[in-house]
Amino acid sequence: MRLLLVEDERKLSQVLAKGLKKLSYAVDQAFDGEEALELFSVYGYDLVVLDLNLPKIDGWEVLRQIRQQDRQVKVLILSAKNQVEDKIAGLDLGANDYLEKPFDFLELAARIRNLLRWEFVQRESQWEDGRLKMDFSAKTVFVDGEEIALTHKEYGILEYLVQNRTRFVSAEELLEHVWDREADLFSNTLKYHIHSLKKKLGLPEVIQNERGKGYRYTEHREK
Repeated sequence: MRLLLVEDERKLSQVLAKGLKKLSYAVDQAFDGEEALELFSVYGYDLVVLDLNLPKIDGWEVLRQIRQQDRQVKVLILSAKNQVEDKIAGLDLGANDYLEKPFDFLELAARIRNLLRWEFVQRESQWEDGRLKMDFSAKTVFVDGEEIALTHKEYGILEYLVQNRTRFVSAEELLEHVWDREADLFSNTLKYHIHSLKKKLGLPEVIQNERGKGYRYTEHREK
């Protein structure tokens, strides 16, 4: 999942980005409203974490413009504004959640997980397909009951393919949702990660690749 973190306090932004990346999210950072809107217009995001008190363009206007462009992307407001009126205004403008500062990182992570559960039809906290089992909350993968140690990117690829298992996913879409904006679209990094993922799972047949279509998770019901 790819997140846009909009926070002008650089130290806080770095701490949050580091923590979210450890949870296997791809994170782009914006430090003012203008940069946030520029990134949002270029890249596809699954969720935006948005501070309201921003330089150049404030968070209220950023939220308005995001909602003009996209009614589906999830938006979680982070703000020191703790008046009920502010929360109501944010939700009325189209935010999906509102978290007051200061906050605990674990609560932020839980709220992000909760919002992203609604991003896909039939998204459960746990999912099992024959020998393979995934816990989306804990970001863990098991094959035949044994936990498989995946890198953040390998896990992100598998999670995105599983959540979109009814269709082929292009390489560009995988890079957009699993990597941040620093990804090199012309490198072989995706192929290397998918090769490593298949090898670790020991189930190479569950990830299909067709030229011109992309990649698809194939359900594996064999016990």
